[in-house]
Amino acid sequence: MSEPQGTDPTEPPESEGTTQRLPVLGTSETGAGPDRSAPADADGQPPALDGEGGREGRFWSARRVPAGIVALLLLGLAGLFLYDIASVRADRPVMSWRRELARQLAERPLDDVWVLVGAGVAAALGLWLLFLAATPGLRDVLPMRRAHADVRAGLHRDAAASALRDRAMEVAGVQSVEVRMRRTRTKVRAASHFRELDDVRTELDAVLTDAVSGLGLSRPPAVSVRVRRPGRKG
Repeated sequence: MSEPQGTDPTEPPESEGTTQRLPVLGTSETGAGPDRSAPADADGQPPALDGEGGREGRFWSARRVPAGIVALLLLGLAGLFLYDIASVRADRPVMSWRRELARQLAERPLDDVWVLVGAGVAAALGLWLLFLAATPGLRDVLPMRRAHADVRAGLHRDAAASALRDRAMEVAGVQSVEVRMRRTRTKVRAASHFRELDDVRTELDAVLTDAVSGLGLSRPPAVSVRVRRPGRKG
């Protein structure tokens, strides 16, 4: 039997059940094609990062501990009142603490010291709960710019401070660095044991400004740099 003309003897013969490799879409002969992972807008252009046009808000805390404490207190108080009401309905005497509480509330005037103290404590607790409900919390997590609409990312302050400290230690002449990371400002205190302090400060400003922009934060903090000579030992 002779082999078909125009075929490579090293390749297996084609059959009706074999599949053929299809051409790859999105690539060209000269290189890779456009990235179609992100949806395009009406003009056919890929959308910009969400953090470039606006600022991302802080992450909201779940407030599990305060919510759990309030829930337990309300549950215990409601349980006591329900038990006392059920006991009265069962023709049992009312609890002494509720009788005493009703007598005190009926006899004490509004300007009594204990009434004012109790009202102040209740008002303080209410204001504290309102403050927790109105503020996002999680101050240690810095929001980052969005690259996708469904994904939010945050960077912890300690991690950001460590990254800036590592970049600052790469500058020649820097012996030690202390970084205090805040939401709006970053304070860097460095000690230089050689080189001119002005030269070290200028280089640190450039390096840290580039490092802060490379963190990808939604609100890049301003960098404040101070350089000094290390103190004498002993």
